[in-house]
Amino acid sequence: MAGLAQLRMSMTAAILLLSLIFAAFLVAIMALLQLPLVFAVIGTAIFVLIQYLIGPAVVRWSTGLRYLRPGENPWLETTVRDLAQKSGLPTPRLAVVPDRTPNAFVFGRSASGATLAVHEGLLTQLDQEEVQGVIGHELGHVRHRDFLVMTVLSALPLIAYIVARGTLQASRHAKKKPGVALLAAAAISYAVYFVSLLCVRGLSRLREHYADAYSAYVTGSPRWLESGLTKIAYGLSLAPEPPHGARALYIGDPALARQECQGIVERKAEYDLDRDGVLDERELELAMEREAESTWTRIHTSLATHPPTYRRILLLREIDEEMISGRYTSDRIYTRI
Repeated sequence: MAGLAQLRMSMTAAILLLSLIFAAFLVAIMALLQLPLVFAVIGTAIFVLIQYLIGPAVVRWSTGLRYLRPGENPWLETTVRDLAQKSGLPTPRLAVVPDRTPNAFVFGRSASGATLAVHEGLLTQLDQEEVQGVIGHELGHVRHRDFLVMTVLSALPLIAYIVARGTLQASRHAKKKPGVALLAAAAISYAVYFVSLLCVRGLSRLREHYADAYSAYVTGSPRWLESGLTKIAYGLSLAPEPPHGARALYIGDPALARQECQGIVERKAEYDLDRDGVLDERELELAMEREAESTWTRIHTSLATHPPTYRRILLLREIDEEMISGRYTSDRIYTRI
């Protein structure tokens, strides 16, 4: 599929950049602490391996998901199986999370062992076509191996943060000369943490766009995911619970949704164009686009794990227009990204 080359290039560039930054980081830290470099290399490899191995178990435990029994939800099972077959993928295991917010995610160590989990809120707040759009998006993540790439890459800023915290704490109890070295190590670690986090989150936002475009292709209707994303963002913004720690996994980031929709809720009367007391889908899309024009929103979303909802909607609209015009073909899935 044309366009995947760009994703692979972006992924390769991000991995190379992060690898170079992290290699320089390890050399500098070991030199400051006067420790053999091999210890840092082995420690990093073990940390990444552990995160890769225990990651799925942590997700299952932290979300409280429950795997569906065969025949428990025939429509969902059939829909996922049909879209997976169209994608040339093994049918993922299905799970439901007992959460009333509308969301979904995939995780696993490989495409053959992937799990697709949907929140109860997604099944109740979105209609079946919109749920299909969400499923197409999640299958895009499986096809692009996103959960594997992001699991490995996200370990690097986490390691830098752990080193920063550890050396900062140690510097408070060290003598003058070792204390200076530890403070320098902490400062370098914090800088590497911030830069590497920016790289990982930038790649994460790009991969969300690719998954959105794939959903448009595999379902044949960008409009389904477009309306689904609007409902997801608004539904997440109203959730009373704090954002989940693993929010990068989800199709919608609760923290970003809350930030995007805060102004909409405060100015609901202004955006309620038909004055019926309810913001319908079109009114919400317009409101999100207007709210996203603020400088603070632009800065905030540049640090987010997901693109702004209105940007995702604009991409899907462009794909929809191309489909309607008859110019859209299977080799143009990602050309609008």
